[in-house]
Amino acid sequence: MQASIRNVAAAAALMSLSAVQAHVTLPPGGVTADSTYNATFRVGHACEGATATTALRVRLPDGFTLIEAQARNGWQLDTKGRDVTWTAANAQAALPASEKTTFNLRGRVTDKPGTLWFKVLQSCDQGSADWAELPGADGVKSAFPAARLEVLPAGVAPVDVRDAWARPTVPGQRSTGVYAKLTSGVGGRLLGGSSPLAESVEVHEMAMEGDVMRMRALDKGLELPAGQGVELRPGGLHLMLTGVKQALPSGSTLPVTLRFVDKDGREGSLALQVPVAAGDPGAAAGAHKH
Repeated sequence: MQASIRNVAAAAALMSLSAVQAHVTLPPGGVTADSTYNATFRVGHACEGATATTALRVRLPDGFTLIEAQARNGWQLDTKGRDVTWTAANAQAALPASEKTTFNLRGRVTDKPGTLWFKVLQSCDQGSADWAELPGADGVKSAFPAARLEVLPAGVAPVDVRDAWARPTVPGQRSTGVYAKLTSGVGGRLLGGSSPLAESVEVHEMAMEGDVMRMRALDKGLELPAGQGVELRPGGLHLMLTGVKQALPSGSTLPVTLRFVDKDGREGSLALQVPVAAGDPGAAAGAHKH
């Protein structure tokens, strides 16, 4: 089971990296099977050579049951069959190419883990872009990829973790920190974690109290707003490992399992192999001293 969880987590991580290249996307992190999901389709720019987006049509995949679509001021909302379409009422209501926004709908995902592809047709004042391509077996990136949603098995946290790293330690040093960029597509909280190389893994925060920088544990964990990135970094929010059992030299790997709870109270975890690196010692000086 642990091996399958790691494989799913790795696939989700690769998905999040490829999603950066797409221009109509869903937030990274995925969703737990057999649960409701607020799909927020982010439109980054208009079609090539166009000045505004005038319509967006989302084709719902099998495995996603629509509950409701969110209306937009100045746009007409239509649902027909498996299609949800937003159309600007006039040129003034259209989305300028320089602006970014989201088109939102809510539905229930299948109880079978896997990948759901949402094909999205973006119409503009000049031309259109059909974000409908699926990745090929050769691994070549699609020019117009469909929006991807990973449906995860129970127990796997729907959270995207990027750029994780841990500070090195020397023999006799009993604490260190882990940093990363976290995004939950559905919203939830980071509760803490565990590691076979440490006695405890807690969420901590560095903050000024008067003229003194102090560190405190976040007993209720760290909130992860839906679709918004949260960064753990030296001198701020971070994971504090205490009771470290051995030296962690730069270039080694630290196994850490992170624990989360989503907006509906479901608990899940992600098993990571975190690289140990020096990072930026100037910015992080004193970040792990109580």
